[in-house]
Amino acid sequence: MFKMKSSYDIIISPLLTEKGNTLKETGNKVLFKVAKDANKIEIKKAVEDIFKVKAEGVTTINYKGKKKRLGRFEGRRPDWKKAIVTLKKGEKLDIIEGV
Repeated sequence: MFKMKSSYDIIISPLLTEKGNTLKETGNKVLFKVAKDANKIEIKKAVEDIFKVKAEGVTTINYKGKKKRLGRFEGRRPDWKKAIVTLKKGEKLDIIEGV
């Protein structure tokens, strides 16, 4: 049967990268690592619930895991999904400010 996902199950972690920092400063956008099966509507609601901000839009990107070898053993990194959340004008999200 259909099971409702928690906001904390959808948002896995913030992505703290140089590109993310540039997007935050110029376009008021924030990057998150999200659950692979989450859609844009669920991601938007989860960000608004957790961080108490208004989101304007969400863009998602699916990444395929790379193949990796260690000697004769071959493995694979996991697939993952990234979300770029655009915040409305006047909204601010400081994830690690003051650390």
